[in-house]
Amino acid sequence: MEALTGWWDDYAWGSLVVAKVFLTSIGLMVLFGLIGAGAKLSNIRIAQKLAGAYTVIFRGTPEILVILLLYFGSAIALTSITQMFDPEVKFVDVPPFWAGTFAIAIIVGSYATETFRGAFLGVSPGSIEAARALGMSPLQTFIYIRIPEMWRIALPPFGNHMLSLIKDTALISIIGLNETLFVAKQAIATTNKPFTMYIFVGLIYLAFSSAITLSVMGLEKFGKRTTEGAR
Repeated sequence: MEALTGWWDDYAWGSLVVAKVFLTSIGLMVLFGLIGAGAKLSNIRIAQKLAGAYTVIFRGTPEILVILLLYFGSAIALTSITQMFDPEVKFVDVPPFWAGTFAIAIIVGSYATETFRGAFLGVSPGSIEAARALGMSPLQTFIYIRIPEMWRIALPPFGNHMLSLIKDTALISIIGLNETLFVAKQAIATTNKPFTMYIFVGLIYLAFSSAITLSVMGLEKFGKRTTEGAR
């Protein structure tokens, strides 16, 4: 543990960055997943094709490659657009935080698309018919019937998606984000203690993963209680 002396603050800030990336990417991942699931379940053929292409491409491409392509691709695109208005601009850098967060969210969102699609299909037709019989509008049925039932079905696999998401944050270090793995590389260059530094990073991610697992277990118990209470 002596090797960690002087690096505690850096690892603390790196862990905070990991938490920020995780929380931001969850919101984006849910958005991408719901849009993709909605497109696949729609009657619009072009939407179905686009959603199918989205899931095939991002589930079949290495995650680190997607991060690199989005990071450098967005930088090149922004540079080209900026140069149209100001030719003296040489290069526009994209913040690694946003590039990396968007990349891992869109990757895991492709998996969430199939999870949400299956969950919506798993909603009991009897519940939908009962809502219609009570005079609920389509929007009310969606909010009060479809979403709650879909949430209970999707929660277990969604927990796995969150675990994938937290682990994928380590990949963003490759584009320069100052998170825990990036800190470890800096510490190794100074202390020459790679085993200690990487083990400590592993413990940090294990703590994050354990917190996510316990949270999902709590939500599952809450969902069971609400279902039993409704009966």
